[in-house]
Amino acid sequence: MVSPAVALAFLPLLLTLIIRYRFFFVLFYRAILVRIWNDCVTGLSREERAYQYVLTHATPGDPDSILDTFDVWCSKVEFISNIGPKKGKILDRLLMEQSPLTVLELCSHCGYSTVRIARALPLGARLYSVEMDQKNAGIAEKIIRLSGFDDDTVELIVNPSDEVIPRLRTDYGLERLDFVFMDHWKKCYLPDLQMLEGSGLLGKGSMIVADNVLFPGAPKFLRYIRKCGLYEWKVHRATLEYSRGIRDGMAELVYQGIK
Repeated sequence: MVSPAVALAFLPLLLTLIIRYRFFFVLFYRAILVRIWNDCVTGLSREERAYQYVLTHATPGDPDSILDTFDVWCSKVEFISNIGPKKGKILDRLLMEQSPLTVLELCSHCGYSTVRIARALPLGARLYSVEMDQKNAGIAEKIIRLSGFDDDTVELIVNPSDEVIPRLRTDYGLERLDFVFMDHWKKCYLPDLQMLEGSGLLGKGSMIVADNVLFPGAPKFLRYIRKCGLYEWKVHRATLEYSRGIRDGMAELVYQGIK
């Protein structure tokens, strides 16, 4: 049994750890404990609860209202790892500057980033959004259509990214991708990027934006883009969506082609 004197000796260390990592404790509480409790109480998934909130609080056909309502839910009710409003503004700016006609999104999740991308696209552009989870894809579909975007603007593809990418040319008639947004499993960033390179769909000037490269992090992806010489790149520093004090970043890559 630990004596009181020993316990007191470790108390300053414990307090230091709690203070230093307080934002991570808050994230664990909001993202894990609250989710488990609400799953049990409601019998609904977190994404279904978010959709119900958006459906009853947002204005149909208004993408800005949909996104704002999502942001209220994620910041005040339950945590969902959408890109969020702060990093979302970086994405908005890059889309405006790039003005892409053909966009690939890897991970629709519940449709937040899909709506954010779609509202920034020029007339005649098309977004192909990939989601491997059928339940989440069903919710994303509802959110996308609730926002006012039809099949001509956004096509939702329900399959894993490593199955979709090799078929983009043959099954979807794509010749080039102007813009790619990655926000799926971080371990998939590097193999999917290399698959895109091998597909021939990246042309000079194609932009790839990858979220959460610092937290939870994609170290192999970052090491590769530093060394491969195929990209001009930078990391936009930010904080984790709907959180304080947790550093994160988005990688911006511009494909230069094989030198």
